[in-house]
Amino acid sequence: MLCKILLILCLVALGACAPTIAARTKKPVRSYADARRELDERLRLHPEPSILFVGNSYSFGVPAALKQVAAEHGKTLRIGHSTNSGWTLARHASHEPTLRKIRNGKWDIVVLQEYSLIPAKPALLRNHAMFPPLRSLAEETRSAGAIPVLYQTWGRRDQFTSMNPRVRQGYQTASRAAGNLVIIPVGDAWEREVTAGRANELFMEDGSHPTTAGNRLTAVAFYNALFR
Repeated sequence: MLCKILLILCLVALGACAPTIAARTKKPVRSYADARRELDERLRLHPEPSILFVGNSYSFGVPAALKQVAAEHGKTLRIGHSTNSGWTLARHASHEPTLRKIRNGKWDIVVLQEYSLIPAKPALLRNHAMFPPLRSLAEETRSAGAIPVLYQTWGRRDQFTSMNPRVRQGYQTASRAAGNLVIIPVGDAWEREVTAGRANELFMEDGSHPTTAGNRLTAVAFYNALFR
């Protein structure tokens, strides 16, 4: 009987200690501010950083445009890309050439860009399609010693007012789901220009893809987010 009583007392004591033990062992939550500081420190230590773009046709013209904008400010960048028309992050996450490029490129930053419609989908569809491959690619990026960031794209021209806020919210939610990744708010820069009446300068005839001016605006948004 005495043994049973002692056993019960021990179990009660262990239960009381469990929250304290869990509190000690649980990893601290990484905030967005922490992610921003990590990125700033990397850029401070590597003034000529290497950047890889992983995405689709919305990223086709951005690497060259960003390199040009950086050169205009006296900065040299090494930029690469793994971009295929119409591709989702899910396709990249299972595409060995993309994974090899992330693993072997000695990048400082890997830019992850989802297919344009997915971040604006209803939450359940968006989360199912976007979050698992995003986490997988972010983990691959970190394992390779680089920092993953998100390229927040824009809404379609003819649905811009309703779609652009959903795209923004989608990327913000995805950032939190993947450990508070830094977001490059390109869609916000596009919103300012569209609101000013310059949408036709940014969109190609399909109302989706960027013109040369659109790529330039995107590159400026990247430069400002990374280096200013």
